[in-house]
Amino acid sequence: MIGYTTIGATDINRALSFYDGLLAHLGGRRVMETGSGQLYGFSQGPLFGVLKPFDGAAQHPGNGTMIALRCPDRDTVQKMHAQALALGGSDEGAPGERGGGFYGAYFRDPDRNKLCVFTMD
Repeated sequence: MIGYTTIGATDINRALSFYDGLLAHLGGRRVMETGSGQLYGFSQGPLFGVLKPFDGAAQHPGNGTMIALRCPDRDTVQKMHAQALALGGSDEGAPGERGGGFYGAYFRDPDRNKLCVFTMD
């Protein structure tokens, strides 16, 4: 079981503003401040961290790295994808059926970290 995930942010205030608005759709809220960022908690599941890189080097998105956030339904997938774009994210795949009962959408946050929001029918 995953305990937490983290992503890097260049401008921590911009990133936290993005994730405050986005993760609220899943009941996410700030639960633990660190010296380099913030961890978000949910009623179920792992913590999600938005942090400045620990080594002090420049933030960059991993090639092939993506975090997928499970949503309760298709409506939430659609709302989160739209919210991500409204908050300055970029589209990587509009909401839609991907096969096998998987309904998902893909986007990048303002720091170019790739995320998926999905539900399974």
